[in-house]
Amino acid sequence: MATQLDLQEQEQLDALKAFWNKYGNLITWLLVLVLGAFAAWNGWNYWQREQGQKAGGMFEELERSALAGDADKTGRVFADLKANFPRTTFTEQGGLLAAKVQFEKGQTDAAKASLTWVAENAREEEIKTAARLRLAAVLTEGKLYDEALKALAGATAPGFEALVADRRGDVLSIQGKKDEARAAYQVAYAAMGEKVDYRRLIEAKLTALGVAPGSPGAAAAEAVPAVSAVAASAAAATAPGASK
Repeated sequence: MATQLDLQEQEQLDALKAFWNKYGNLITWLLVLVLGAFAAWNGWNYWQREQGQKAGGMFEELERSALAGDADKTGRVFADLKANFPRTTFTEQGGLLAAKVQFEKGQTDAAKASLTWVAENAREEEIKTAARLRLAAVLTEGKLYDEALKALAGATAPGFEALVADRRGDVLSIQGKKDEARAAYQVAYAAMGEKVDYRRLIEAKLTALGVAPGSPGAAAAEAVPAVSAVAASAAAATAPGASK
């Protein structure tokens, strides 16, 4: 009986050895890959958290500088954010905030550079479009009207159609292109939600150009989607005369 059991165990061992000789290397490499991927994933998450914390700390420093009205320091911190954490939301928001302070302090070229960086490097189209709207406002202040219109041409995030059309109308109106400005304002008026206060400003612009907002020309623009809540909240920040 013992001999029979020994033979069975030996057969099982031989089968196991044969299996391992055939598939052992494959199993080992699969285990190495799985464990390596798991370690890499944990390492990536740790690195992301660490990067986010460091970027957040620098953004807080940028905020303090901005609140103090220190455009030079705000610009330096933003430069550090770009160099060390270019793919974080903190850097994108930092660029918008830095540009605001730079513009207010008369550093127009620096403000344009900050907004251009955000417009070209932000991950979300909404942030890119917000940056282009503000950039267009800064360019308009500098009488660079063609450049402002070019910046607006790249502002394509869904839900921002009304604000983009309104800003285009401002640029065209300053250029004396009344018909084109009127058409742009009509698009903006039709796309802006009826309950959004900013719509009253567009209505005033149309009235100044001799167009009743409810006229057939304005109604023809109704095909444009209504402005989103996110875009509506940006209206005050991008309005002419507001901080860019």
